[in-house]
Amino acid sequence: QVKLVESGGGLAQPGGYLRHSCAASGSIFSISVMAWYRQAPGKQRELVASITSSGTTNYADSVKGRFTVSRDNVKNMMYLQMNNLKPEDTAVYYCNAPGWGQGTQVTVSS
Repeated sequence: QVKLVESGGGLAQPGGYLRHSCAASGSIFSISVMAWYRQAPGKQRELVASITSSGTTNYADSVKGRFTVSRDNVKNMMYLQMNNLKPEDTAVYYCNAPGWGQGTQVTVSS
């Protein structure tokens, strides 16, 4: 598995947006599925979105229509565009390929 480094977390207001990035240390061409997870304090880790090597995506019901996952197999990057953020989106977000990124905090608050 490749090493994964995340960036792009931060603070946003409700209704705002953030772009979360995951950089892989090597080629991701051979990784069939990459995914984003999140974990809020006191809650179970949950799958947010996944994307196959060919670009097929799946989303948790809670983020459908608001979040978009994408990957660039040339740049060895995966992205999570988070729009129309809600306070319940507050969590630590992790990329998985299936190894784990270090996690970055996303906080949505007025």
